[in-house]
Amino acid sequence: MAKDQKPRRPRAETPKGFRDYFGPEVTERKAMLDRIAAVYHLHGFEALETSGVETVEALGKFLPDVDRPNAGVFAWQEEAVPGGGSGDWLALRYDLTAPLARVAAQYRNDLPSPYRRYAMGPVWRNEKPGPGRYRQFYQCDADTVGAASVAADAEIIAMLADALETAGIARGDYLVRVNNRKVLNGVLEAARVQPEQAADVLRQIDKFDKVGEAGVRELLTTGRTDASGAEIEGVGLDASQAEPVLRFLTSKGDDNATTLQNLRAAVGGSAVGAEGVDELAQIAAMLDAMGMGADRVVIDPSVVRGLGYYTGPVFEAELTFEILDDKGRKRQFGSVAGGGRYDDLVERFTGQKVPATGVSIGVDRLLAALREKGLAGTEAQGPVVVTVMDRDRMADYQAMAAELRAAGIRAEVYLGNPKNFGNQLKYADKRAAPIAIIQGADEAARGVVQVKDLILGAKIAAQASVEEWKSQPAQVEVPRGAVIATVREMLAR
Repeated sequence: MAKDQKPRRPRAETPKGFRDYFGPEVTERKAMLDRIAAVYHLHGFEALETSGVETVEALGKFLPDVDRPNAGVFAWQEEAVPGGGSGDWLALRYDLTAPLARVAAQYRNDLPSPYRRYAMGPVWRNEKPGPGRYRQFYQCDADTVGAASVAADAEIIAMLADALETAGIARGDYLVRVNNRKVLNGVLEAARVQPEQAADVLRQIDKFDKVGEAGVRELLTTGRTDASGAEIEGVGLDASQAEPVLRFLTSKGDDNATTLQNLRAAVGGSAVGAEGVDELAQIAAMLDAMGMGADRVVIDPSVVRGLGYYTGPVFEAELTFEILDDKGRKRQFGSVAGGGRYDDLVERFTGQKVPATGVSIGVDRLLAALREKGLAGTEAQGPVVVTVMDRDRMADYQAMAAELRAAGIRAEVYLGNPKNFGNQLKYADKRAAPIAIIQGADEAARGVVQVKDLILGAKIAAQASVEEWKSQPAQVEVPRGAVIATVREMLAR
């Protein structure tokens, strides 16, 4: 490098697809997750924290690229051990379920069975970022491993409803909708769908909300022309094959009993389909016994997302209140949680079937919903700020802050340049401080302290008359020993 060439400074910017979270956002997320964790704990679930890094083998999503065997995750290869061959491929976890499967297999002789756990934390996806789509985000899961009974599914569903309400979503603003993969398998069997056609049929079923019954009929058979004029190729089923699938999609009745009756007709003589309907009937009965009425949970065959992954009951929590989109149009908020039964995941490690069921709440989406309702508490209160009037009395100011903290009041001493007192108050404003403590040499000699209510002061400055300002001063002088009581009184109001 030439002597006159300055070293290049790194750019101060967040990597693409990632973001930073500041105080209020972190605080509101923690508060919400703490409320949800309390519900999980109340239901007998135990907390689990797993490593943010897993082996790519444990994650189980291989791609043929030798240099980068898992394009969906952030992966790297460990240095080779001398004489031990190439090093392991490691990756940041992309969800909380794969680590649970590994834990359930690794500690199967030590854990109780069934094992009920909840986990909350960041996950990473090596995917193309976009608006509102980040490569790092939070998940909040609860799962039961080792319980084959659908009572475990019913418990998770009820717990999800309780968690949403405890987080702040009012009853009537959400609905948990329940379906069963076995029912759909029975429908595919009744429709004589070949194995190689099943994935295509599932994709077209998933479009039911967008294109309706007629549109799905076209997609299952000969194809259709979409709104843009593009020709979409059909799956190739004949009309008689498409009929059971459409009967399944339109089987939602006015109540669970009617829906179940319609589903029995849709699965025809399929044994696995009948088993799925029986499981839904059992779940409906147990939810009813737990006080989960139709205003909270319903059987709904239109829940089809993720059915390729699940092996039994599947459920989705949808927020039903309306919001305005970017163009000012009204729309429902949509799904904030989903889950179901997955009985094949732990088998990868043990070779034995291990039943499991669980739910995952979209943390960012649920927080966004609470913000829409004004329930997220984004305006977090900052600490009481003890200002510094005399540099040589810093120990006195630190003592005041320590006394406030000992009384359970969040407090800090201003540690910037104390020369300009106005800058100290500007700092307190940036910190969202509710109160400032002021004591100069004169106050110290008289044994008093000035306590300034910054919230009231801002309100008075903005709208109060001179008379109101005089009758309700924002700054009071109190004896040194009365600081804690005065601060508590101000915070309370």
